[in-house]
Amino acid sequence: MGCSSCSSGKNGLPAGCNNNGACGTCGCDKMNVFDWLTGIPLPAGQKPFDIVEVRFKNGRKTFFRNSQLELYTGDVVAVDMAPGHDVGIISLTGELVKIQLKRKEVKDNYELKKVLRKATQEDITKWQSVRSLENETMMGAREIAKSLQLQMKISDVEYQGDGAKATFYYTAEDRVDFRELIRKLAERFKVKVEMKQIGYRAEAGRLGGIGSCGRELCCSTWLTDFRAVSTSAARYQQLSLNPTKLAGQCGKLKCCLNYELDQYVEAVKDLPPTHVKLRLPKGTASHFKTDIFKKVIYYTLENEPGSAPFALSTQMVFDIIEKNKKGQDVFINESVYLSDKEKEKEDEVGFAQVVGQDSLTRFDRSKNKKKPFVKGNNKPQGNTKNQGNNKPQGNGPKPQQSATKPQPSGPKKENTGPVNDGAKSNPPKKKPTHFKKESNKPTPPSQPSNE
Repeated sequence: MGCSSCSSGKNGLPAGCNNNGACGTCGCDKMNVFDWLTGIPLPAGQKPFDIVEVRFKNGRKTFFRNSQLELYTGDVVAVDMAPGHDVGIISLTGELVKIQLKRKEVKDNYELKKVLRKATQEDITKWQSVRSLENETMMGAREIAKSLQLQMKISDVEYQGDGAKATFYYTAEDRVDFRELIRKLAERFKVKVEMKQIGYRAEAGRLGGIGSCGRELCCSTWLTDFRAVSTSAARYQQLSLNPTKLAGQCGKLKCCLNYELDQYVEAVKDLPPTHVKLRLPKGTASHFKTDIFKKVIYYTLENEPGSAPFALSTQMVFDIIEKNKKGQDVFINESVYLSDKEKEKEDEVGFAQVVGQDSLTRFDRSKNKKKPFVKGNNKPQGNTKNQGNNKPQGNGPKPQQSATKPQPSGPKKENTGPVNDGAKSNPPKKKPTHFKKESNKPTPPSQPSNE
């Protein structure tokens, strides 16, 4: 795995940062330590520290004494394992190894084994060949353990560099009698078998993975001491006591529940007690939940089951508790009993046309609103004042008459009919009734007859 500072090389592979594993991003390997003293010369007359830290599979690290070899971080070395030898990579040298010895409580005495030599090509080839057999060996060991009906889980297998020994890491709830298992494993794989029981958190740290937060597991990147985690840590932080959400990949409670626990414990001290019930004008209210960051406490009325919880500030709660102790009446505004959603509806701000824009549906309405056409009625709907009438309206000039149409020379007759008799769609205005009666009456008797 390459760190974030590695540039892309050929075929998409990381080109490397050319720091020989001493980069500061700590992303090249599990539980990596940044050697910030690299390149700083030692005081005159002081010799380099003769103990180095060697890394093996899945972040396992051991300290070895250097026998007059010039070693740097990233060198592959062969170390004494008695019997045989193992192959590892130098992870830390120099003065920082003293701090690591003190932190891991390892004594600098004769019990520390030595670094034999820098690994040769033959050592590396043998080491890589036995490493390729680890997955197949683990699957075979699980089959044998299942056939023997042993309540254990074999999670990892690590071969020694020379292939003479294999260490089987397993987890189990109770003690396991694996004597028959060791005999069968030795017969099948032809190696010296060593069984090592580890905890569930140590198993997750060895295998690694991605947590629910989207980052690499803390136990596989920097966390080394596994402290006990209880459900009270989740209660202090107002978390839901759901085992599937609170448990990590190891099946235990997440270690990150302890990270901010001290701050929550300090914050809870400034809040009123949650077991005290409030006597309000509407009835008795019991605690529902607490928002530690906003310092707001939610209560529900006992005489109104199913009602939405309402919020009270911590200062208001302290005042109500003090008045309840003294037997004084509590006066609260009715708006306090509203839930958060109801308060949002009251404070809701409508749409404001701050830039002078019209309604978004202004294009859906037609500009010329016409009344619908009614079947069986030939009269048009709407304004038909000027339709079918060639006479100009208003006081404008009259149009000139055509020269081809002769004008009548006789006396001017009174125009009692429509201007355009053929236009059915444009009926004339109705004249007073007495004009129509005069036009239909016969000739009065006072006028002389032609007979």
